[in-house]
Amino acid sequence: MQNYTLSQIADLLGAELHGDGTQEIKKISTLANAQSGHIAFLANKKYRSQLEDTNASAVILSPADADYFSGNKLVIANPYVCYAKLAQLMDTTPRSASVGIHPSAVIHDSASIGDNVSIAANVVIEANAVIANDVQIGPGCFIGEQVKIGQGTKLWANVSIYHEVEIGSDCLFQANTVVGSDGFGYANERGEWIKIPQLGRVIIGDKVEVGASTTIDRGALDDTLIHSNVIIDNQCQIAHNVEIGSGTAVAGCTVFAGSVVVGKHCQIGGMVAINGHISVCDGAIITGMSMVTKAITEPGIYSSGLPHQNNKEWRRSIAHIRNLGDMKDRLKVLESLTKSLNIEDK
Repeated sequence: MQNYTLSQIADLLGAELHGDGTQEIKKISTLANAQSGHIAFLANKKYRSQLEDTNASAVILSPADADYFSGNKLVIANPYVCYAKLAQLMDTTPRSASVGIHPSAVIHDSASIGDNVSIAANVVIEANAVIANDVQIGPGCFIGEQVKIGQGTKLWANVSIYHEVEIGSDCLFQANTVVGSDGFGYANERGEWIKIPQLGRVIIGDKVEVGASTTIDRGALDDTLIHSNVIIDNQCQIAHNVEIGSGTAVAGCTVFAGSVVVGKHCQIGGMVAINGHISVCDGAIITGMSMVTKAITEPGIYSSGLPHQNNKEWRRSIAHIRNLGDMKDRLKVLESLTKSLNIEDK
């Protein structure tokens, strides 16, 4: 990892420097755990009190928080974004594969391999696949027939890309991700399930990141579409013919049923379930553990998961929910009686 001085960091990230620009920075840390030579950041005011006791050699702060710290500091409008960019500069993540082709890789003669491609041990690349320049393919990956992978995309170990999938440039796929597997398509004939071959593809845009062990199914007839700049967390299920708009973020263990259409710049929390054949408009925010059963047509924050309670309170709440139908019927009777009494009074 390369070390930087505060002056260099300020210049690279467009921050305003206050203090000793020659201070060398070796690591990024939290305010609570920082040591000499470390830089920390404050992005949430509830941690402001930690500024008094931090051992960090410098802190990234917003203008609103700058006066709360007297040491070396970088002042910038969005400290969290500044931290993200600095983390990229100081990233120690290794390549998923060394430059070149490992001798154990099996590559079909008709596959096209670009320049500066890295292919690790036990990779299989099938017929007519097209791998662009600077792609990294980790050990044990499978690349199916006629797959296209754009420049600079990185696959970690054991990623499986089924036939005819198209992936854009500068994407990142974490280990054990599966793209292009069959959607859950079956017809029932007198109790026997008849498989429907999934004839669509998966098309993924540029700068898409997909977490570990996430599955993106191919379309039944049309394609499953993941637009550019989408980020998807670990262990998500994206069923056939789903479309996710650009800039949308999806947290872990979320499930999209078939033919869901999600707009641009949405934020979807962890363990959300979205029923099939419905749409979510641009800019919607769905909090964790929500169950979405009908279309969302206006931007806003949507929730449905019950917050935790102690067991006794939870059992009482569930009992009330189970009795709602009976309570509704009793209210109808009372309303009818009230109406009849009003008529008689008149």
